[in-house]
Amino acid sequence: TSINTFIHYFFNFFMRFQNFVLFLLLAMTGCQKDDPGTVVAEGFESSPVVKPLNPGIIDEASGIADSKANPGYLWVQQDSGNPNEIALLSHDGIFHKSISINAAINRDWEDMALASGPVAGTNYIYLADIGDNSLAFSSYFIFRFVEPPAAATTVANVDKITFQYPDGPHDAEAILVDNYTKDIYIITKQDNPSRIYKLAFPQSTN
Repeated sequence: TSINTFIHYFFNFFMRFQNFVLFLLLAMTGCQKDDPGTVVAEGFESSPVVKPLNPGIIDEASGIADSKANPGYLWVQQDSGNPNEIALLSHDGIFHKSISINAAINRDWEDMALASGPVAGTNYIYLADIGDNSLAFSSYFIFRFVEPPAAATTVANVDKITFQYPDGPHDAEAILVDNYTKDIYIITKQDNPSRIYKLAFPQSTN
């Protein structure tokens, strides 16, 4: 009986001690956390930086990507009806030049991305001709090419990725490219809720 009583008290003491240690650990962890309302993510500004553009050069920007080949500059493409070219702007909003993209018609360019591609260690620009406000198209296109230097005037070598949705036409306005898998994700606009479609790498250019 005395042994059973001892085991009983020891077990209760051990459980209380364990709970006390757990409470201390949780309390210490809680003390180390910052107030969510005061945390500012490192690398992000607390308010947006605004840089005006001179009118008449880029009036319908639809996609923007930060240049890797030309630090301090942005690539910008315009929406449907504009020339088949991309513009190079400085981070101060100063227009530098436009570069023509051969064999790429601007039917309804909606977005662009700068990411990895077929050749390892090389940055590619992806131009997404994926807009379809009237849901009238059966095929859509993504133009992929090596990011040009600032001195370039045209881009001659362009991969044309043609795709169709499995369930009919969609109007899309955004793409994402996974830097590791090189898969392309297309995000639709008019669907409720929006849908995400994937073009798995390697994407066909035939």
